Amino acid sequence: MVARPRVPEASSEATRHVMQANRSKNTSPELRVRAALRAAGLTGYRLHWKKAPGRPDVCFPGRRVAIQINGCFWHRCPFCGPSRPKTHPEFWEQKFARNRERDERNARLLLEDGWTLLVVWECQLKRGRFDATMARVVAEVRAAGEGRLPAHVMDAGAPPVWRLRAVRARRRARRR
Repeated sequence: MVARPRVPEASSEATRHVMQANRSKNTSPELRVRAALRAAGLTGYRLHWKKAPGRPDVCFPGRRVAIQINGCFWHRCPFCGPSRPKTHPEFWEQKFARNRERDERNARLLLEDGWTLLVVWECQLKRGRFDATMARVVAEVRAAGEGRLPAHVMDAGAPPVWRLRAVRARRRARRR
């Protein structure tokens, strides 16, 4: 068993309460995605289904589709570049690395088991992007239900390739 690093003391009582208030289930991005799925007529899903590897946020067992809704901060969104905490940077780097490793392991297990995994990022559920993101998710779920898709991972909120290149170029310029 891997020893977990000691959790640093909260910088204040207020910080401690804010961190304890972070939920892992039924977050507002999850609720928005589920409402959009119901509005599109896609029901019959399971929430945090124990029989699916990694217990994805939303599972369609009959279609073998899993939807993982990731918070940008905790899962380190590759699109919006969330800020990093200034205090206890070593702890946070290890925490984020463990989260990424767990996400990769769960995705691999789902794929090996024949599931289609849709990854939806919190930033892609903001105003102006929500409808396009959910249209892609709904189309993927329906296509998988019709047997038109092999098992794969799709990042539902991925920006166009030209935008991704521009973001990477800006990040490289900032590092110099």
